[in-house]
Amino acid sequence: MNNADQGMATRGRVLANARFLARKETMIPLSLLLFYLFMEYARPQVLLPFLGLLHLSGISIVLLGLSVLFSGKIQLKEKQTTLFMFLLGLMVVHGPIAVNNYWTLMIFISMMMNFIVYLSLIHFVDRPEKFDRLLKAWIGIHVFVAIVGIAHRGKGTGGFLGDENDLCMTLNMIIPFTFFLSFNETRKKKAIYLILTCLFLFVIILTQSRGGFVGLIATSAYCWFRSKRKILTACIGGLLVLFAVVMAPPTYWGEVRSITEEGASKGTGAERIYTWGIGWHMFLDHPIMGVGQGNFPYVFKKYEFEVTGSDDPFHGRSVAGRQAHSIYITLLSELGIIGTILFLWMSYTSIKDLNYIKKVTQVHVTKKQKLKEVKQYNLALALEGSLIAYLVSGAFISILYYPNFWILMGFILSFKNIVIHDMEQASTLNINKIT
Repeated sequence: MNNADQGMATRGRVLANARFLARKETMIPLSLLLFYLFMEYARPQVLLPFLGLLHLSGISIVLLGLSVLFSGKIQLKEKQTTLFMFLLGLMVVHGPIAVNNYWTLMIFISMMMNFIVYLSLIHFVDRPEKFDRLLKAWIGIHVFVAIVGIAHRGKGTGGFLGDENDLCMTLNMIIPFTFFLSFNETRKKKAIYLILTCLFLFVIILTQSRGGFVGLIATSAYCWFRSKRKILTACIGGLLVLFAVVMAPPTYWGEVRSITEEGASKGTGAERIYTWGIGWHMFLDHPIMGVGQGNFPYVFKKYEFEVTGSDDPFHGRSVAGRQAHSIYITLLSELGIIGTILFLWMSYTSIKDLNYIKKVTQVHVTKKQKLKEVKQYNLALALEGSLIAYLVSGAFISILYYPNFWILMGFILSFKNIVIHDMEQASTLNINKIT
């Protein structure tokens, strides 16, 4: 071997070692990210109270933030990141002027935590193998959440998943993953994914959430529409419906029927419509910036009296102190036109990114090639289905400040960056082959 060849071999080993060390360094914050997601969703501190004394979630989010800050590769150029920062800026402005400053601060802190997790996803999940590890952990976390939901008879693990409606929405968002990821798997793994889908569906039934049921219908319709094998998918869907009919208690179908039976005159449906009407008046009074994050329950009484002229207008009582029961009414009333545009813009940009991924991988799907790109296409469908589950379920649930959407947005952007990187690598290899 001559000197030139030895030099090239040495440089190759140096580059390989550098890549290995770089990957090893980013595996530490990735593990920290997965730990935080487990603590945030699974909430073992609720089952084992002594863990709460350790403040593991708080410590992990601080370490994640420091990891992003000192990673040396922090980038804020992505459109979603810019929009997210503008949204946080709007919340800062609300701090000193809102009626309840405490809750503006608490919501701001919660959103800053969501921002740190979002940045961690797009900076540390930068390779296909890392994204695969993230997906496995993500599904595993939801399995744990579902099992706790069974033990608690439709209630969640606590925190933002303590309410049955919130648990139902979260499980609606994971179903597209188990559905679409099964497409390119072996029969054994397909069976596992089907069993997991049944598990999530069973817990959704246990929650008896009517808003969640509407979200489930939208999610199921999307999965069928995007499936290439619609007859097979319809058969599987029929089996799942049969499973739901067998497993659901009579009270569940009573709750579902009440969606149309209650109307605008009675029940919680009437209360939601009444609440939305008061929220609309809040928006009209503060159309640009809203009343401030977390302030809907605290200014509700004022607007309730202004609109109705009574202290007890809803069947002899006031419903002040409750949330808006809709991400859209929450957006309009608390964050105004500015916040609503920012949120919708982030949603649109995420859908645009997914459409880009589907477009660049579609050619391999149409050729029926079992390649990495086919899996990427199916994963894009899973992410899109999850986003639809959130946007539809959220029409009836106050979930704007929960981590679900912000984490999903990080998933989407991280995945897009990985697909672009893979395409650039493939293009470089093709050029090298030609030359």
